Amino acid sequence: MFTSVINKRIISGLAAGLFGLLIIIFGGWYFTISVGLIVHLALLEFFRMAEFTGIRPATKTTLVACQILLLTTQLSLDGIVSNNLSAAVLPLSGAAICCWLLLQPMTGSIADIAASIFGLFYLGFLPSHWLKLRNLNEIDLLQTLHSFQLNFRPDFGFGMQVTLISCLIIVAFDIGSYVFGRKFGRNQLSPISPAKTIEGVIGGFLSSLCVGMLCASLCHWNLSLLVGFLLGFLVALFSLVGDLIESMMKRDAGLKDSGNVLPGHGGILDRIDSYLFTPVIVYYFSILIFPLIYN
Repeated sequence: MFTSVINKRIISGLAAGLFGLLIIIFGGWYFTISVGLIVHLALLEFFRMAEFTGIRPATKTTLVACQILLLTTQLSLDGIVSNNLSAAVLPLSGAAICCWLLLQPMTGSIADIAASIFGLFYLGFLPSHWLKLRNLNEIDLLQTLHSFQLNFRPDFGFGMQVTLISCLIIVAFDIGSYVFGRKFGRNQLSPISPAKTIEGVIGGFLSSLCVGMLCASLCHWNLSLLVGFLLGFLVALFSLVGDLIESMMKRDAGLKDSGNVLPGHGGILDRIDSYLFTPVIVYYFSILIFPLIYN
């Protein structure tokens, strides 16, 4: 039975990883539509958890608002709409959600408003930074990949590099934490997530740092070891934060998993929790730090 669960986990994990690799490589609207689908499914799971605690969020309004946020983000990156319009979606959507809750037959609560607005932030605003990160093309550090021929030619610019490296660091953190935790884990990290150990987290951080420095060196970034170390540390830290936040919500809702879409992994939200806070950190790290080291 245990072997069967592990096999399902490995197979579904590899399938999810391959899908993620392909959409990162192709980028553009392929990436945006895929992120939108993942966000939609994860948001349904999030609101399901909220409803288990007695909260009545503005589910449909928030689902639509998140898709509009992602859509306008990509349109602004393509230069079709202004950045001001894209930036306006978040506050306007928040106001629309509050208005919707006011119109309900049963008076809403602070918890209803908070869960709805947090859903917009958590699974709308934060994931929109994956689109911004993937479209960062000001610095092209891997010229050799331009000779790689495909019928559909993707953009092998800086945005693809830093997006792919961020995801590899997250994967390294997850694998490192699991392996070190099973082998050396003795001390519980937090009652929020009983299965996580301090030793496992240390192993995860070490794995992330190694992958970050290795990838930065292979890409020939300036100050590659330092930049790779910092990137690895930040991604690992906020990957852990994302994981613990979702564990806290599941604990509050009394659920083991957010869903059962992915065999061996639970729901979509269980699989992407580590990927939600990281794009914001990496995006601003990229636009603030890289210009300094290349001046």
